[in-house]
Amino acid sequence: AKAKIRTACQCPEAEIYFLVGGTQTNATVIRGFLKPFEGVIAADTGHIGVHEAGAIESGGHKVLAIPHKTGHKVLQLPEKDGKIDPADLQEYLQNFEADANHDHMVFPGMVYISHPTEYGTLYTKEELKALRRVCEEYQLPLFLDGARLGYGLCAPGTDVTLADLAELCDVFYIGGTKVGALFGEAVVFPKKNTVP
Repeated sequence: AKAKIRTACQCPEAEIYFLVGGTQTNATVIRGFLKPFEGVIAADTGHIGVHEAGAIESGGHKVLAIPHKTGHKVLQLPEKDGKIDPADLQEYLQNFEADANHDHMVFPGMVYISHPTEYGTLYTKEELKALRRVCEEYQLPLFLDGARLGYGLCAPGTDVTLADLAELCDVFYIGGTKVGALFGEAVVFPKKNTVP
């Protein structure tokens, strides 16, 4: 299974681990990456902040919610799309660093997105690239919750592939539980020696 995932991701050195269930996977990955004084940035509609019964907070890490991107009436996009806008992420991080009291605040330690989002919307490859650029600028890992990834990869019109995720994310998982598999989730660390 690991060999097949490496091939599908075009990532021969990927480290892959199997876990049971999305909540446990999200909690394990986030706790592994974050230092005790860090939190995880997510859209205010993000699964980890709204639908996981405090699993992240119970591990001692705050979910740092930022407003999700809203649609565009002229382009007839949905009013709410559940995505993090790269410009909003940039502004959040700039404001954090500019705050004279930021040493006394929860530090942003990673960025969490889900694909599809809680609204069923999908990130485009360009949106993921833009998020990646902001994450690199602030040296934050980008984590993609793939509990429903199977639906996202097969959706009509999507331009995101597993290989794209392996290139643009520091960690993501291929969910099985919510797409009818008999067993759990496959956590993928595309770059060798990045497992915390």
